[in-house]
Amino acid sequence: MATSTHLVRRGCVRDAAEIAACMQSLGYGTTSEAIAIHLAHFKESPRDIVLVCAEISSLTGVASAHAIPLFHQAGELVRITALSVRQGRERQGIGRYLVRAVEHWALARGASRIEVTSGNHREGAHQFYRAMGYGIEARRFTKQL
Repeated sequence: MATSTHLVRRGCVRDAAEIAACMQSLGYGTTSEAIAIHLAHFKESPRDIVLVCAEISSLTGVASAHAIPLFHQAGELVRITALSVRQGRERQGIGRYLVRAVEHWALARGASRIEVTSGNHREGAHQFYRAMGYGIEARRFTKQL
């Protein structure tokens, strides 16, 4: 998927350092080494995808998604597991391009649902997802192990 200045493409191991920089915009201290390991694993996984939004000289955003077979109905649930836009590049359509690309991937797989989790403290992200057509449907309970 391309726009006049942005290209959304699959992420690859050579993108690890720039993806790590994007993730730091969310406050995650993810290293480029850890990202490279995940990218290598995801490349072999038919259920995972990492997409990046690229300009000529740099990456401006990243999204990852995972497809989960549904037990109670036909199809899959696609979960956006990460979405981050590089600091200083917010509100330029980059997040929209990435979410739309994940949605296209989900539709091509025959997924029946897509979901994303956003921290309670990220009100700007909540507004973004609502504007993209996502609604609050359920509560998620977690437990640290």
